[in-house]
Amino acid sequence: MTRHLLRDDDLTAAEQDEILDLALALKKDRWKLKPLEGPQTVAVIFDKSSTRTRVSFAVGIADLGGSPLIISTANSQLGGKETPSDTARVLERQVAAIVWRTYAQAGLEEMARGTTVPVVNALSDDFHPCQLLADLLTIREHKGALKGLTLTFFGDGRSNMAHSYILAGVTAGMHVRVTSPESYSPREDVVADADRRAAETGGSVTLYTDPIEAAAGADVIVTDTWVSMGKEEEKIARLRDLGAYKVTQETMALAQPDAIFIHCLPADRGYEVDAEVIDGPQSVVWDEAENRLHAQKALLVWLLRQQ
Repeated sequence: MTRHLLRDDDLTAAEQDEILDLALALKKDRWKLKPLEGPQTVAVIFDKSSTRTRVSFAVGIADLGGSPLIISTANSQLGGKETPSDTARVLERQVAAIVWRTYAQAGLEEMARGTTVPVVNALSDDFHPCQLLADLLTIREHKGALKGLTLTFFGDGRSNMAHSYILAGVTAGMHVRVTSPESYSPREDVVADADRRAAETGGSVTLYTDPIEAAAGADVIVTDTWVSMGKEEEKIARLRDLGAYKVTQETMALAQPDAIFIHCLPADRGYEVDAEVIDGPQSVVWDEAENRLHAQKALLVWLLRQQ
């Protein structure tokens, strides 16, 4: 059966750990594996603008011996005359895998149902699993084992990043805290799925409205932009609603002395995080950005091995 990565809990705890181990090995020896030698082609489709995703997948596919085919939906039939499943059936006869950065999770699910090659969610409105593999890799590098660590996410708890932190974090056996206004709380079904996974791994999910309480004793502090692509019209309301959840030096002082700060970028300094934090000694955001390359290469290698 073809394996896909559409959301973070598509991977078991053992599979997640296997991919992270492989990512560390590929980071040490970047050209060790060439499963796409030929070169085979990987389709990388973008509905949204991108820097880190575009660069890391294009470079990573080339590192693996393949050829990245970058497709903009603005210049293709996908989403216009053609359904995701029909596009997938065309592509699978010519490419080794499909990577799609899109809006609706339902489109990714339809594409995966309609193809025999791996489909990778490079970002949707609901989840961002590739980013989480990079983030977990970064945390593991700086903190050692993931299991038992406490991670606090600040801001929009209903965002794709919050949802992915909940699912991927508990899969790794972490204690995930999400602090946000009640109206920005994570989706109940995502929390329920995470609770089921946490029962297997020893992790946990706890929701807070008080950012001070949520920060206390955390090993990892995380935030994301408050105004994601497609939500620009909500900027004024979001700045008002989420203002108390900015990550500041005072926030970091409440966490463990050796706590690290993570942000998937791009960042709005002065909004969701102060410049003194993201540019400070506890920030690991540049390691995190690089690790998109290594984590995604490992993911592609792993998915191709399941074929």
